[in-house]
Amino acid sequence: MDLQPLATLLAIPWVLVTSSALLGLLVGSFLNVVIHRLPKMMEHEWLCQCAEFRGEPVPTNESVSLVSPRSRCPQCGHAISALENIPLLSWVFLGGKCAGCNAPISPRYPLVEAITGIISASAAAYFGFGWALAGALLLCWSLIALTFIDAETQLLPDSITLPLLWAGLGFNLSGTFTDLPSAVIGAMAGYLALWSVYWAFKLVTGKEGMGYGDFKLLAALGAWLGWQMLPLIILLSSLVGAIVGVALIVLARRGRQVPIPFGPYLATAGLIALIWGKMLTQAYLRMI
Repeated sequence: MDLQPLATLLAIPWVLVTSSALLGLLVGSFLNVVIHRLPKMMEHEWLCQCAEFRGEPVPTNESVSLVSPRSRCPQCGHAISALENIPLLSWVFLGGKCAGCNAPISPRYPLVEAITGIISASAAAYFGFGWALAGALLLCWSLIALTFIDAETQLLPDSITLPLLWAGLGFNLSGTFTDLPSAVIGAMAGYLALWSVYWAFKLVTGKEGMGYGDFKLLAALGAWLGWQMLPLIILLSSLVGAIVGVALIVLARRGRQVPIPFGPYLATAGLIALIWGKMLTQAYLRMI
């Protein structure tokens, strides 16, 4: 099959941006499935491992995967039809309610779809057609999934963070985003940076300040963007995290002892660094 006409068409900027936005909407719909089901899959696996370790019968409840069973309303069990699963439009037409029982549908679903579409279009506008865009989309989609999973469950699944790290090194074999030595050093420095903070905080306070998933996520960002971007990512994530944390305490009256996941701030900082990182770094260097 000759793909040259398609490549020529996608080389037109507005076609590429529009196509990427539509693709992002579709991927966002799938990311909602990942965000909802992956933690349940992990929990089921842990229960099976614990039961096997104790010599007890392994739980035989219905197993869940990313492709089965078919999506259903958690309240009434209504199977979601294709027309009820159109990104953004279905939620609007249904009035944010289940067609079977009128139970409210979380606004997280259209939010994830809209964010994925916007970020995909932004990446297409910045990188243009090529392997860099393919890698950028993979990174963006993974970070979006990790952001919402961590926000809801305080988990950063190894099944996403570890392949993401190796994918970053793979793309940078040819220097797609940075040279390979910078990517390798970035992965090492990213992990060790937060690992050191974790142990320093634990030795001083006796408490765990963050999870190991945060180490792996920053290592993955270092593998994609290089060690040069790590200071910017850490600064941005800390700044955003501090602002949101204070806002939650003051406005939402959230207790100081309630843990706040750090993964969403790392992921947000990584997305910013991917597209605007070099511009921000150069602006800062000129300023000083």
